[in-house]
Amino acid sequence: MSAAAWWRPPIEARLAAAGLPALPRTAWLEIDLDALRDNLELLRRLAGPGVPVRPVVKADAYGHGAVPVARALEAAGVDGFCVAAFDEALELREAGLRGPLLVLYPIPAAWTEEAARQRVAVTAGDTALLDELVAAATRVGPDAPLEIELEVETGLGRGGFAGEALIEAARRIVSEPGLRLTGLWTHLQAAEDVELTSRQIARFETATASLGGAGVPLPMRHVAASAALITGGVATYEGIRPGLALYGLVPDELMSGEIPADVVDALRPVMALYARPVRVQDLPEGWGISYGPTFRTAKPSRIATLPLGYGDGWSRRLSNRAAAIVRGVRVPLVGNVAMDAVMADVSDVPGPPVGVADEFVLLGGAGEERITVAELAHERTTNSWEVVAGMARRVPRVYHAAAGPVGLRALGERSN
Repeated sequence: MSAAAWWRPPIEARLAAAGLPALPRTAWLEIDLDALRDNLELLRRLAGPGVPVRPVVKADAYGHGAVPVARALEAAGVDGFCVAAFDEALELREAGLRGPLLVLYPIPAAWTEEAARQRVAVTAGDTALLDELVAAATRVGPDAPLEIELEVETGLGRGGFAGEALIEAARRIVSEPGLRLTGLWTHLQAAEDVELTSRQIARFETATASLGGAGVPLPMRHVAASAALITGGVATYEGIRPGLALYGLVPDELMSGEIPADVVDALRPVMALYARPVRVQDLPEGWGISYGPTFRTAKPSRIATLPLGYGDGWSRRLSNRAAAIVRGVRVPLVGNVAMDAVMADVSDVPGPPVGVADEFVLLGGAGEERITVAELAHERTTNSWEVVAGMARRVPRVYHAAAGPVGLRALGERSN
């Protein structure tokens, strides 16, 4: 492979050309905002015309950076956002995001007034916690009521009301001037399981009918998340809430035959992970690498130290199990993963010896080689969600589009 096939300008030069500050370290994530927007358009097409899209940006937008991602999606015209915790919603409000927000888990009643003031909808799925919200709602005026969505227990076994408890919860909310019932939703246990999903949808339809029969005005309903959208066959109701697929990743439980090939081809991963070495050293045969050690050189070897580790979300489970790409060549990562470092054996990379100016890819592609989230998840015996959501906040994120970098987020920098 020629040098032109894998070389690109150093990250410092690209950031400087965009008027952005230098990175605080030589390990960083790159977030492709064009890919994010393309994935959004694909999911819109799958949902059908006129169906509201409320992306899930919990867990720091699955590790991609909640505020920059939400801003890009808001500019692309999404209809709101879903998060898991109230402070995630507050982060978006404080950053200037003004669209509808839904917290998918119950919040402590002490935050009722603030949620109402910030126009953040919350979820109710437990009677005791709803009692606390109702009591706190006496301090919320009818001019700015707290919006509540009801989660329906249809088979996930994790949260939500069922049967008479659902009807009673809805009645309590609509009778309280400080509360307003705005949504009804459930979450699928295994969207790829047609029989199981059919039972859940039937229970959801029964719940909807029971509220109508009890005289409760039916609110907005939503069920479909990434897997349901990709596989099709699940009603979109009055909205969808895509998560993993928005970031260009296919849910791990879906088999290739269950996903249309054009959908798989169209999804574009948004996240890539890069690093440059902080040391490259020739070491003798029998030299131990990292703590332990669990790896010793079998011959004189050239070892590059990359400045990221399990403190950054690069799991210790990947010790002696993962690879990196340098100059378009896949090389093994050797020794135990430390909190702040992993080591690559670059002894067999063709051409001049690898040095500290070389760029390594730990997630993403270079030349004909690619390291995917699914590959890392398999090696860690986990799922794709954990791989991306586990990327630590201290890893700088560089946001880019076709023209180059457009923003940077590091611990001491809040650009974009």
